[in-house]
Amino acid sequence: MDAFKLLTRSTKLKPSIAKTASKPLPSAGKAQNPQLFRNSESSRLGTKRKRGEDGEKADDEEDDVNLDFFSSSKGLPSLAKADASNGSKKTADEKVDSDEEEASDAERVKPMEEGEKRSILKTHKIKITDLRDLEEIQPLKTTKEPKKKKKKQESAPVLTKKQQKEARRLYPQPLTSFPKLRSRYQISRRLSANIAEQGFTVPTEVQLGSLPLLLGDDSLPKPSGSEASEPDLLVVAPTGSGKTLSFLIPVINKIVRQHHQSPEERGILSVIVAPTKELAGQIVNEGRKLTLGTGVKITLMRKGMRVVDREEDDQQDEEDEDDEQSSGSEDEEKAAAQKDSKKSTVTKSDILVTTPLLFVNALTASQTKDPAPLPTVKSLILDEADVLLDPLFREQTLTIWRACTHPQLRVSLWSATMGSSIEELTKSTIKERRESLDIAEEVPLIRLVVGMKDSAVPNITHKLVYAATEHGKLLGLRQLLHPTSSVTPTETRLRPPFLIFTQTIPRAVALHSELMYDIPLEAGGSSRIAVLHSDLSDTQRSEIMKRFRKGEVWILVTTDLLARGVDFRGINGVVNYDIPNSAASYVHRVGRTGRAGREGGIAVTFYTKEDIPYVKSIANVIDASEKLRGKDVSEKSVQKWLLDALPDLSKKDKKELKKHGVKARQSSVKDEKDAKLHKKMRISTKSGFDRRMENKRKGAVVGSRNRKTQGPDGQESGSENEGWGGFDD
Repeated sequence: MDAFKLLTRSTKLKPSIAKTASKPLPSAGKAQNPQLFRNSESSRLGTKRKRGEDGEKADDEEDDVNLDFFSSSKGLPSLAKADASNGSKKTADEKVDSDEEEASDAERVKPMEEGEKRSILKTHKIKITDLRDLEEIQPLKTTKEPKKKKKKQESAPVLTKKQQKEARRLYPQPLTSFPKLRSRYQISRRLSANIAEQGFTVPTEVQLGSLPLLLGDDSLPKPSGSEASEPDLLVVAPTGSGKTLSFLIPVINKIVRQHHQSPEERGILSVIVAPTKELAGQIVNEGRKLTLGTGVKITLMRKGMRVVDREEDDQQDEEDEDDEQSSGSEDEEKAAAQKDSKKSTVTKSDILVTTPLLFVNALTASQTKDPAPLPTVKSLILDEADVLLDPLFREQTLTIWRACTHPQLRVSLWSATMGSSIEELTKSTIKERRESLDIAEEVPLIRLVVGMKDSAVPNITHKLVYAATEHGKLLGLRQLLHPTSSVTPTETRLRPPFLIFTQTIPRAVALHSELMYDIPLEAGGSSRIAVLHSDLSDTQRSEIMKRFRKGEVWILVTTDLLARGVDFRGINGVVNYDIPNSAASYVHRVGRTGRAGREGGIAVTFYTKEDIPYVKSIANVIDASEKLRGKDVSEKSVQKWLLDALPDLSKKDKKELKKHGVKARQSSVKDEKDAKLHKKMRISTKSGFDRRMENKRKGAVVGSRNRKTQGPDGQESGSENEGWGGFDD
């Protein structure tokens, strides 16, 4: 079936129509298996067999067709909504009642044995590590005799690195099904019903490991002098694995409990920081589905929103009011109205989702430079934490972190890529904050890693294509758009919708202009392709995102603005038209496809002669991903000879690449050499010969106009014949 016709249909397809398709669209509909690292043998480990599982299989396959390609549901485990497809539908109240029965029988839920817990975590490739010093985890046993103590300490065997790693490892009881959130952890009844209504049944790896940690597992180390066992958490999990749901459920449940315990305490209780407005808006949309009926309010931060009451502002208002008492009554009324409007803008939200700069500006809105404190915030969540703690956002993020002055603040950092420098910065910031606020309680910092750290999602196909020149890249992209009939099954065939990433905004605009007329008019023409970048207004960006999610736009050309966190459920592929600035950037870009374990996504990366020095880090990521997938050597897209032939990049060059990208494609032009290189790298369908001929024609036209204006005196140059003097006899 043609992808263009499929995506332009406004009505839902019938199952009979879908069965006629020769091959299902990549990444469309439900994933057969929502787990990234789960095999058939371990698929039933620790899970309850659902009624009618075998008999309802055909119904589930038919229900795949009725899913919206572009619904924003980040991290949705794709075997959800089976209850909506069978004949015996369960209402939300019935699910809540069943959960209540499980909660009443909570004492019957037996904890797993140590071996079973280790087996499940190992099967799902989940590693949970205590990042505290080894002395804090295993303190040395002291004796009464100090001399013998020294001898014993000196003679104590030194642990190897492998033994140290094992000593830090933790094995909490994994969450094998979402209904157990109610029976084991006694989460809010309404929250449990909302989770069931969204169709979540089996958790993904990151949810399986992180939810017990954040909801309070008995086997975890508890903070000194505290009954609570919630730690500070650092999570590294593949893109599209359900991290948003993992941090929203514990935060909402925590706020619901606080509302019941102390209803008089109101204010911002949790702050979620994201690097882009698109990602922040997506988190709010997912949060509103889970907070429905719970009394918890989640709000997206907007410009001009007031988040705290500052004493300095109130004093300034009083001084202004005293100064204006001598003026007329109209001035007094205006001042009172302004004061009331200021007070009314203070948000009443429980959870505030924001970008760093916007929130910092709100905290430093008054004349003082110091940010206003946030004494009510008990949870700080950094989504895409490696970017938020990168030099670009670091000071803004740390300002928000330091402004949270509650002694029981818990911090969680989430990303698909996390360097060791981020871990060290997190440790030092936590220690510095504890010392500055004189907090005696020491909270353990725990790291959870799913799969191989800093690796691409293993369920998509990677293609690394050498295109030689910019014209070669454009030709290769058009071949992806218009594959010939001679395409073999082994060759790449990309079907819309998909994303195209470029290095800079001008290149994104230029590529959009080149591809505008590549889609035929009968399929929608230029309306099917759009460009999205940060120079557009918020309204324009929102409209383009809306059209893309609806399926009105099939091809979206963009920069790294959409590289992180944003979830498009039906993306079939990603094209890196310009090579990413780092291996981490590649992981996040290609993670826009293959969401929630879906098979069939394709990631194509073009590189030219100028990109060869920067390819090796990306080739290593592709090689690691294909190893996780279990591909044979002959099937790999990156062969060993290519990895050996590619040059290594120095740390200085890596830093420069991450900051500015490939020099040939930078927007700024410093000298004539850069100008020539920039001219060579511009995106155009015309060859050098065609451009020279076009310049000659333009020069001929200009010369003709000059000759017309410089004709003999008294002779008009209105027509071509009159402008031509002819030859003398």
